[in-house]
Order: sequence, then structure tokens, then C-alpha cells
Amino acid sequence: MTQNKILGALAAIVGEKNVLASESGVAPYLTDWRKQFSGPAVCVVRPGSTAEVAGVVRQCAQAGVALVPQGGNTGLCGGSVPTGARPEIVLSLSRMNRIRELDALNNTVTAEAGCVLAEVQRAAGEAGRLFALSLAAEGSCQIGGNLSTNAGGVNVLRYGNARDQVLGLEAVLPDGRVWNGLRGLRKDNTGYDLKQLFIGAEGTLGVITAAVLKLHPKPSASATAWIEVENPQRAVELLSHLRNACGDRLTAFELLSRSCVDAVLAHRPRIRDPLPGTAWAVLVQLGDSGSDDALHALLEHALGSSAAPNAVIAKNDAEAKALWSIRETVPEAQFSNVKHDISVPVSKVPQFIERAGAKLAAAYPQAPIFCFGHVGDGNLHFNVGDAALLARRDEVSRLVYEIVDALGGSISAEHGLGQLKREEITHHKPPIELELMRAVKRALDPQGLMNPGKVV
Repeated sequence: MTQNKILGALAAIVGEKNVLASESGVAPYLTDWRKQFSGPAVCVVRPGSTAEVAGVVRQCAQAGVALVPQGGNTGLCGGSVPTGARPEIVLSLSRMNRIRELDALNNTVTAEAGCVLAEVQRAAGEAGRLFALSLAAEGSCQIGGNLSTNAGGVNVLRYGNARDQVLGLEAVLPDGRVWNGLRGLRKDNTGYDLKQLFIGAEGTLGVITAAVLKLHPKPSASATAWIEVENPQRAVELLSHLRNACGDRLTAFELLSRSCVDAVLAHRPRIRDPLPGTAWAVLVQLGDSGSDDALHALLEHALGSSAAPNAVIAKNDAEAKALWSIRETVPEAQFSNVKHDISVPVSKVPQFIERAGAKLAAAYPQAPIFCFGHVGDGNLHFNVGDAALLARRDEVSRLVYEIVDALGGSISAEHGLGQLKREEITHHKPPIELELMRAVKRALDPQGLMNPGKVV
């Protein structure tokens, strides 16, 4: 089938205005957020319903043309842009942005893949509920992408990853058939949990079009603190202390190195340093029912009985937002460098930081290290150097990943594999695990048309 015939067939499904083929029309969809990966596409297709997605996928399967599902394109591993290795069509889910149902009594919301995360949070909040997934890109990332990468964020400590927020799923299979698994059940023991195949698969097994998401009671009280810690070991000890003292009220526990804070202050001079000169800081948040005063008292008591030398507790929402703005600005404040999204057991976080820091200092003595992340669940963003070091990304990462392996960790905690780590993962997973993954891929996508060049 010629390109004109493909474009015509796709336009017949989604409407001519929703098939973008001009250079200016497709350009915004071809490069990832960090501008590390880019590839050409035959066109960009913007379906507005599950039926239209199914029609597009069916047409591409018949023509043997590959599809690249794309949400908000905020990923960090090149998973949602073409590779350029073969003819590919970008399938943008952004028009599928409807919340189909919100069931407050069942604590669920059914949202389409193109819903922006912040809009799902807002809808839940208006119903007196909480959708717990929260991350820096929530104003532009979309639910389909969140689920396809099994996004993490700041609330994993209490609520779990994206896959833990899903009860049901709707997906279009690589042959165009639709699997409707939109069930809002917390107990369904009727065989394989098929939705988990698609969550974290980065669009390589099918296209997620909608999901039934868990909601929680909306906390009426919160308490936020910026805490000085002497070193990462003290941070892990403080985490244990706060979990014992505060229980499930502890929703976030974020670690930041001095280099991260300094980068933020340089990037946004209006931001104030809560505790100038501290080597390491922890950002803590509690959430619960009841009053802010009670929760503040609990946090103050817990910190008073800890070894933390100094802390700033936010007095109101504005001060809490100011503290969180520091954490949320870290990614853009050190934008171009060699990035690592790793996880190790929480108890081994200090070992990782010490060993990786020493090895990198020996190999690249002038390269700064930006260490921050969700230490409450063992996930660190361990970024090295500046743009000049990107040319040596593979050798830098190999040093980091050797230590991750030695500590029983993972080279991708929440960002996925995409193009960035597709080859690297073969050095870290047992052959049988890789073969099982490839077998699933072959079974569902025998033509290899779904997001080729990613994951496996």
C-alpha cells in the first residue's frame, strides 16, 4: 500500500484533520522531552475513541506499518518516539481525554488514556477523593503513558506504583481487537491478571485506551517538613523512625543532595533555601484525616525524638508548596547529563551512594553528581556530569550499574526502558527472563508492529 493510500485509509477512520503528515504538523511528536531521541514518522494519527484506535491498529496491521503509541511525551528513555529504523506511525492518544465514570462509593474513576494526570487528580478531589499517583510532570503527562511505563512518583511509599492504582483496563491488541477489562473489582480470581501485561510494557504489546483507577479518601490534613540529615545513612534511619512513629500517615520521603538544591537555586533564583549549607536534606509529607494541627504535632513530636539536627516545618499550604517546588524543579535544573533511574533495597541506599560516588569521583573527578529521589521506596535518580559527558554515557552508566547489580537492584525503577536501556537490560536480566518477555511479545505481536525498538 502506498503512503497516499495509507493516509487516505487512516483519514477515513479518524477524519482528515486528525491525520498530520506535514513536516510542521508531525515535528512536535518526533522528539522526546529531553531531545535525546528523534526519528521520522509517516504521519501522526489522533484517534478520538477506542473504536477509532482499533480501526487504525487494524489498518496498520494489514499494511504491515509499525505504530508508536504516544501520550504526553514526557518520558525520559525515548519510549514514545519513533526510532527511524522502519516506517512508523505515531498514534497520539491526546484526544481521548474523557473521564467516563467516577464512582465515589466504589472509590474508582474510569479515565481514558489521554487524560492528563492532573485532571484525574482534580476530578477525584472534587468528589472528595484522592488519586494518589503524583509526579513532577503531572500537568502534561497522560494516564496511558503513566500506566505504560508503570510510573512511580512521590507517593509510592504509601500507595504504590501506577500498577497498584489500576483495577481494570481496556486495550487494543496488535491485530485491532479490543479487550475490555474495565472491571472495578478488588477481588477477581479468574485466571491470569492480563492487565498487568500491558502496564509497564511501554506500548509494545498493545495500546491502553482506558483504565479503572483506584481512589482513596481525600486527606483533610497534611504536614510537610524539610529536614537536615548528616548523610544518607541518617536519612534511612530517619525513615525507619518516622514510619514507626507515624505509620501510614507518612506519604512521601524524598532525599536531596546539596548539589541538587544548589542547581535549583541557580536555575530559579527566587526560590529560597530552607536550610542553607546542609549537605543532605529530606522532604517529608504526612497525610491523614482530622486537623492540620494534630498532624503537625505528631510530626514535631516524631522529629523531636529523632536524631535530625534541624528541620523546617511548613506552617501552611503556601509554605508546603514552596518546599515541594524545590524538589519538583530538580529535574529541569540539571537537565542535560547522564541520568540513572535506579532502585536498590532501602537499607542499601547509603551503600549505593557511597560506592557509586567513590567510583565516579575516581573516574571523572570534575563531574558533579546530582542525587535525589524517592528514598522511601529505594528509588534514586543518580545523575552525573553535564552535557559534555553524554558522549561517554555508556561507560558512565556501566560503572553505576555494576554497583546496582552488586546490591541486588534494578537499572530502571520508574522511567522504563524505552530506547535508552533496551540493549543495556540484556546485561542485567537472566536469559530465561528475557526469553519469557520475548515469548509474550511474539504471542501478542507476531508482526512486531507495536512500538518496535523499545523494551525487547
